[in-house]
Amino acid sequence: MNHSNRRIGVIGLGYVGLPLALLFARKGYEVTGIDTDQGKITDLENHNSYIPDISDSVIKSALSSGKLTLTTNDEAVTFLDIIVICVPTPLTNDGDPDLRFLSTVSEDLFPRLQNGQLVILESSTYPGTTRDVIQPILEKSDLRVGENLYLGYSPERLDPGNQRLSVEEIPKVVSGISDHCLTYTADFYHTIFEEIVPASSVEVAELSKLLENSYRFINISFINEIAMLCDRLDINAWEAIDSAATKPYGFTPFFPGPGIGGHCIPVDPLYLYWVGQKHGFQNHFLALSEQTNQHILTYVTEQVKQEIEKKKNIKDANILLCGISYKKDSNDVRHSPSLQMMRNFRQMGAEVGYHDPYVPEVVLGGQTFKSLPLTNERLAQTDGVVIGTDHSTWPLQKMLDHAMFIYDTRNQTKDLTGKAKVIVLGGGDTEK
Repeated sequence: MNHSNRRIGVIGLGYVGLPLALLFARKGYEVTGIDTDQGKITDLENHNSYIPDISDSVIKSALSSGKLTLTTNDEAVTFLDIIVICVPTPLTNDGDPDLRFLSTVSEDLFPRLQNGQLVILESSTYPGTTRDVIQPILEKSDLRVGENLYLGYSPERLDPGNQRLSVEEIPKVVSGISDHCLTYTADFYHTIFEEIVPASSVEVAELSKLLENSYRFINISFINEIAMLCDRLDINAWEAIDSAATKPYGFTPFFPGPGIGGHCIPVDPLYLYWVGQKHGFQNHFLALSEQTNQHILTYVTEQVKQEIEKKKNIKDANILLCGISYKKDSNDVRHSPSLQMMRNFRQMGAEVGYHDPYVPEVVLGGQTFKSLPLTNERLAQTDGVVIGTDHSTWPLQKMLDHAMFIYDTRNQTKDLTGKAKVIVLGGGDTEK
């Protein structure tokens, strides 16, 4: 397959699709970005980026070059050579895989597919999705995968906020339904990424993505359990982790926090757990990790409540959450533990506000909350400040000098002192 003049389409312009579309355009391809959200298209057309890692100038440059066009019209896929699908794969309310976005895209695609097109799925999903769910829908077009239509799977590996590695430097796992599908998928991504990692089947590639995030899910849950134990033992977990990390082999440091957020790590392991159950297998590590992930939120809010109630009833208290996004220097609030902390404190009867420079407003329980200015007066009048996200922009000394009480879930106040009483998650009973 000659890729020199290929026209690429990216369906879904979120945290995965938009960076990919811009990368393809930068590599010289003619790229069509497709999203059903007219608001996103309008923002991009006005050179406004909704992802912190991507500057407005990058959007402007891509559009001005003519290499990137944007649309909400599905008919655009008729004129494309390669179609990359990057739509959400969330969980249902029952915790099962929710493939409605994938199914909808596939149903929209099949009447518009053309002979020889290559379709690549990037969305995280359980082993068997590409072959058993996507392929049958696409073949309703009367085209046959591996003969005159090509279908591949390549799990996304984007790491928002990572300044150490560019997107193209991250090795790219690729797979295909057939040998030809794999070859065409690998050949295309070879023109984009520095290293290609072929998988022998789409199921191997699908599992590899769930394995990566389940590994992190289990280890973060484990270290949160250690943090709670260290509070009981009066040992600083953070110091113990730093000490263990000096071992040059056999140990990878993970760090405590108020819970696991984002679209991948809290979701992908449950996809793996679900598919195990479907095959009569119980993954005990994942089940225990999910329990711990849920418990750490309760633990943190109870710790804050106990400290505040040394002076007043929690129902008379006001609490300020610093950081509502799930990740450092990000505006992504999907599955954010800080949102659940807000719910927990509100259920306790406390008045809760938040400050986050990356998230100007957020909707919780049908109510819109706006980010509050982090003034000296607000810090002084707040009964408890909870650092939920480790943004690099926090004025930590200001917070320590004016707040009465800070609960630090990210060890941001390490080696700093001030007027505020500080309790660090996993810091033991020692108080600053």
